[in-house]
Amino acid sequence: MPYTLTVNGKPATVDVPADTPLLWVLRDALDLKGTKFGCGIQQCGACTVHLGGAAVRSCGIPISSAAGKSITTIEGLSADGSHPLQKAWVEIDVPQCGYCQAGQIMSAAALLRTVPQPTDADIDRAMAGNICRCATYLRIRQAIHTAAGGTALTSTRQGE
Repeated sequence: MPYTLTVNGKPATVDVPADTPLLWVLRDALDLKGTKFGCGIQQCGACTVHLGGAAVRSCGIPISSAAGKSITTIEGLSADGSHPLQKAWVEIDVPQCGYCQAGQIMSAAALLRTVPQPTDADIDRAMAGNICRCATYLRIRQAIHTAAGGTALTSTRQGE
């Protein structure tokens, strides 16, 4: 059955079964490879995208539930890497392996949209569902503060 979506501001129509996870529609049908498969059970956050402005785990959202809604992937956050979070990620040198970073950034972007000057507690709460096997959590927090224009830690490596 065909489903119409708006992905990164552009209309898209896909003809897939109703239970196809949004993740696979994005990656396979629309060739947007920035959103990653991690666990497949909505626990790791690697597949985080924005659906109607909210951060969601795309591996558990059937296309039938996403149809007609606006979807933003990491590719749609900024085509040239100029989003404040993307710039802060580079400045703070957040990624090690980088696999989880698209999901981390998408969760952080949803947080900053609702809480422009988050506290450490706000960040920890919002990012709790995103797992980083490289454990760059302190640098992730620092990058979010940097993107928000707030104070960051003096040392990005302290305590990691």
